[in-house]
Amino acid sequence: MRLGVLDIGSNTVHLLVMDAHRGARPLPAFSHKVDLRLSEHMEDGDRLSVRGATRLREFVEEALRIAEDKGVEDLMAFATSAVRESVNGEEVIAGIKDGTGVDIEVLSGQDEARLTFLAVRRWFGWSSGRLLVLDIGGGSLEIATGLDEQPDAAVSLPLGAGRLTRDHLTADPPPADELRALRRHVRTQIARTVGEVCRYGSADHAVATSKTFRQLARIAGAAPSSEGERTRRVLRHADLVGWADRLARMKTRERAGLPGVSEARAPQLPAGAIVADAAMDLFGVEELEVCPWALREGVILRRLDAMPEN
Repeated sequence: MRLGVLDIGSNTVHLLVMDAHRGARPLPAFSHKVDLRLSEHMEDGDRLSVRGATRLREFVEEALRIAEDKGVEDLMAFATSAVRESVNGEEVIAGIKDGTGVDIEVLSGQDEARLTFLAVRRWFGWSSGRLLVLDIGGGSLEIATGLDEQPDAAVSLPLGAGRLTRDHLTADPPPADELRALRRHVRTQIARTVGEVCRYGSADHAVATSKTFRQLARIAGAAPSSEGERTRRVLRHADLVGWADRLARMKTRERAGLPGVSEARAPQLPAGAIVADAAMDLFGVEELEVCPWALREGVILRRLDAMPEN
């Protein structure tokens, strides 16, 4: 069947159309996304503005038209931290449902971590042993570990690259004192989770998902996307340490000129590098392999698993 997944993130809203059936690998058929940046449409820090809510509804309406044109049989929609943490998020979601009929599931941070972990497990398989999965989004950092398809531990922290940039960094490039304060903040938050995650044992395979990790891996020398999703891509901590410092000293326009870095994501890359560096250091990870599947694929796999067998 042809499935549509509408992913409402803190930075990007994304419609992904995939051809899939139970027991088979989902194949992407069409993609449409917009940098809506809902996290920047917050009033008083925690309320989605009328403009933000209107733009979101307009995208959902557009996504519905596209899904119909592409022959989508089942449209699944979910939202992450920006909507989850908005005090009027439920009201906005209810308004969209009344106007369009689209029922948007608001995922918890732990649900994000679990579904991303499921996607990574299916991509790499059982031979990977115990996985450690890290995902840096716009609003949150997800961490999960486990031997099975359901992780033993799934943690979500408010350490997304967009959030940290907005809340902690004021200039371009950021001043040294702000970077030091941000580094302390990030490491304190992650350190609190290390015992909970590592109590189950050391990872056999450490994996990263998300645009932030893909961009960091690319500027550190990983293969470009043009070489295909099956090309192995890694991010080495030794390389990241040097790049984290360099990115912090660059202006946004300079970062946007780096290979694989989009203009929209360039402002938040220093914060993303600080989070990646801290996570790899505190969890003792020397190398992360980048997985092309993440939360959207996890949502699709969950849906397929729930379908009755013919």
